[in-house]
Amino acid sequence: MRAHSSASATWGESLPVLRADTPGCEQVIHFNNAGCGLLATPVLTTMLEHLQLEAQIGGYEASAARAAEVREFYVELAALLGGRPDNFAFASSATHAYSTALSSIAFERGDVILTTRNDFISNQIAFLSLRKRFGIELVHAPDLPEGGVDVAAMALLMKEHRPRLVAATHIPTNSGLVQPVAEIGRHCRELGLLYLVDACQSVGQYPIDVEEVGADFLTGTCRKFLRGPRGSGFLYVSDRVLAAGHEPLFIDMHGANWTAPGAYTPSRTASRFEEWEFPYATVLGCAAAVRYAREVGIEAISRRTPQLAARLRDGLDAIPGVRALDRGEQLGALVTIAVDDWQPEEFKSALDAQGINSALSFRNFAQFDFGDKNVNWCLRLSPHYYNTDEEVDQVIETVKSLRQ
Repeated sequence: MRAHSSASATWGESLPVLRADTPGCEQVIHFNNAGCGLLATPVLTTMLEHLQLEAQIGGYEASAARAAEVREFYVELAALLGGRPDNFAFASSATHAYSTALSSIAFERGDVILTTRNDFISNQIAFLSLRKRFGIELVHAPDLPEGGVDVAAMALLMKEHRPRLVAATHIPTNSGLVQPVAEIGRHCRELGLLYLVDACQSVGQYPIDVEEVGADFLTGTCRKFLRGPRGSGFLYVSDRVLAAGHEPLFIDMHGANWTAPGAYTPSRTASRFEEWEFPYATVLGCAAAVRYAREVGIEAISRRTPQLAARLRDGLDAIPGVRALDRGEQLGALVTIAVDDWQPEEFKSALDAQGINSALSFRNFAQFDFGDKNVNWCLRLSPHYYNTDEEVDQVIETVKSLRQ
């Protein structure tokens, strides 16, 4: 890149370059990075150039001409998260990756899925669907009084139930809570249990090493803190799972070779979890986004985003009629607040009118968590490394003015 950042550069030095690379900063205060991060110019340019090539020479021909660059998607993910390029599969979303991973597990009646009370809504619904269709049992580990899963209690439940699958979400969509997924993973490895991690909100925000986490499957998206395009995600599949023969229920011609009229052989790599049709401009944009995050420095990002969020959370919590909802030993860059005397859509619209991007979460997104907190909705604000302290303070002042 670029002159922009190095591990030793201060944010004061690099921020102007990072913001110049982010044209959206001139339009809005974007505090909805937990929804979608603002695209960086290199990501946008990469995608537009490939679409132009498709228009000039044809889609199949363009993908063939860019085969080496497409392969960089897997290389970049392995460099960011560990593992090998062959351990990664592209998906149209993190939810698609998650459901594809679930479909590779041959659940039987009475099998147990052990999870937490803070798993993402779509994951929880998928578990309930599996219970309805296959008769599995669903067990939720309890939380600690201060928030976050009680890992010791979860480990005892592992020994008691010997679950077919253990699942945890690193950072839920409805809270700044950061779950101790590596600690959970250590217990899973000790007992030889299959472990699925949803890292949708943490990839691009925190350093993640798939070996350290101990995940058999790990899912993520490119559109959030990685600042990639929408309609993109990925699935990490461990060597252990590949060797055991796990494959998606609906494997297709990309993931398997039709070897005889009545037989097929799955790919030896995680590509068995992919489908033949790819949005190649999107894949190339994702590779550029991961590369960009690595150049900025994921360690530096992991220090800056929680600092911005803590400044925001403390400032908002000090406003009468506003309550910060995030609980847990470690908190990330998702800040959730309850606001008295406002309806959710009206409050968000008031922020929209001030050029502040945010998101809403509702009770049905987080039945356990919002039930415990006794709220029906919250406003979610999620800054990222290219945001400034001044933007944080401006958001605090805007919320304060709306409460007066």
